[in-house]
Amino acid sequence: MAAVRRTGAGAAAPDRSLERSSRYHRRFALLAAQQARRVLPLFEAERPGDRRPRLAIEAIQAWARGTRELGMAEVRRLSLGAHAAARESGSDAARFAARAAGHAVATWHVPTHAMGVPIYACKALLAHRSAAAGKGNRTHGAAVRRTAGSSTGSGR
Repeated sequence: MAAVRRTGAGAAAPDRSLERSSRYHRRFALLAAQQARRVLPLFEAERPGDRRPRLAIEAIQAWARGTRELGMAEVRRLSLGAHAAARESGSDAARFAARAAGHAVATWHVPTHAMGVPIYACKALLAHRSAAAGKGNRTHGAAVRRTAGSSTGSGR
């Protein structure tokens, strides 16, 4: 669905800058996938056998790179799956990391879902730090740096 931009004497012209498959839409999706991937280890450390958030991230990343097509039914299934994984998580860090994945894949449907990803990613990192500090774990800093240290989005 295209947004409408008013021009001239009140005439409406479609704004196609954020239509599905536009380069901007795909760029938002790719950035969202990269941010969600950075905190995915926080989820997978708690629930290593649950692939729902990873599958959501992989799907939107592939779509953003043009190597996979997605449809509404699949995006809905992937997003709801990641959010269900969040509800089943025992820690806030894992919960927020899974929510980041759910929002990342939902970017296919509505680009503004990408704005939720960095919020959930930050919440995941803060929850992880808080939990590690509460346990008196002095080694948590290295794990957080490994999880969030890459600004390239390489998934480290």
